[in-house]
Amino acid sequence: MSRHFYVFRSHWLVDAPAPRVFETLAKLDEYPQWWPQVRSTRPIDEQTCEVEVRSTLPYSLRMTAHHSQKDPDAGVLEARLTGDLVGHSRWRLTPAPNGGTVLEFGEEVEVRRALLRALSFARPALRANHALMMRSGERGLRRHLASAG
Repeated sequence: MSRHFYVFRSHWLVDAPAPRVFETLAKLDEYPQWWPQVRSTRPIDEQTCEVEVRSTLPYSLRMTAHHSQKDPDAGVLEARLTGDLVGHSRWRLTPAPNGGTVLEFGEEVEVRRALLRALSFARPALRANHALMMRSGERGLRRHLASAG
């Protein structure tokens, strides 16, 4: 496996029904409204969006996210990624017993941006940066769903 390949996993729990969470996650262009590290989005078509993200490390990542699977009944939302990261990300939503939703996020990507490839020795920092971004996204999604409730 390439030293530029990363696998990320996160689990979230939110107090909103799965269909509502799915609908929110499916709107890639609206992520900046609730996820602070998603700095900007630009829709290309109904299934594709250019996305810029930046967390605590001093660099931004630019990529194109294209919905490759969008199945609300199965609770699966997957996007193919190209740009600074190449691979895919996937949300899997499961109704929780309390009426909320359990979210499993998985991402398998290869870093294509030259600076990040040169910094491959800094894998722990990149992993920590991603973990901080994910925790912030979970908090943002919870607030967003509560305020729209």
